[in-house]
Amino acid sequence: MRIKFASFALAFALLVGGGTAYAEEGGHSGWAHSADNQIGNLSSLQRGARNFTNYCTGCHSLKYERYSRLCDDLKISEKQCQALLVKPGDKPTDYIKTSMPEKDAVEWFGKAPPDLSLVARSRGPDWIFNFLTTFYADPSSRQTGVNNLQLPGTAMPHVLASVQGVQNAVWRNVETKGDDGKPVVTREFEKFEPGVPGSVTAEQYDEFVRDTVNFLQYVSDPSQLQREGMGIWVVLFLLMFTGIAYLLKKEYWKDVR
Repeated sequence: MRIKFASFALAFALLVGGGTAYAEEGGHSGWAHSADNQIGNLSSLQRGARNFTNYCTGCHSLKYERYSRLCDDLKISEKQCQALLVKPGDKPTDYIKTSMPEKDAVEWFGKAPPDLSLVARSRGPDWIFNFLTTFYADPSSRQTGVNNLQLPGTAMPHVLASVQGVQNAVWRNVETKGDDGKPVVTREFEKFEPGVPGSVTAEQYDEFVRDTVNFLQYVSDPSQLQREGMGIWVVLFLLMFTGIAYLLKKEYWKDVR
């Protein structure tokens, strides 16, 4: 596998240009799901690193993460790291930076694509997962031809359409009474229906996104892997220390009545 820079990264750069609140489209209505990612799943993290390198680094940086740190944490050999993750011209000790000059990004897109180092902490894994899995065809109202349930009116094109395909959203009209007592009709999401097929099944696409979300969560706090590994030893130490302290207290106070 060689590094290829696609426009998936641009999508994140544009997602801040979203539109109306989803309450206007009828709320979550059962479509939101948990990312259910496992930060301790090393294979998932490795696949997520591959996904990010292949689809995101053309526009986005991870300015707090070095290639060397990433590869050490994810048990990727130096040879594989250099061949598959490190961009041409970069060194393993460099921070992961986009190959797109900021000046060009502003000229082409209106603003520089944001750094994604902390996106999992600011948005949350579930938000990212639902954003990347709820695109649907909407050629009548969106210039990109798609809209999104998590971020209605998003300026982001569905750059993973070749992977997921383009699904159709089915809506139903729901009539409620407004504050003035008059009937108000709103649209409520009902379900997705298959549209243009992608290159993978729905289950495989969910796994693809889950791996990517997992990787972004790791990047937002790389030390959490070490903390979770040390946690059990800290608890065992505290239990042992508590036992020793209790025996010592009994020894000191045995003759004091």
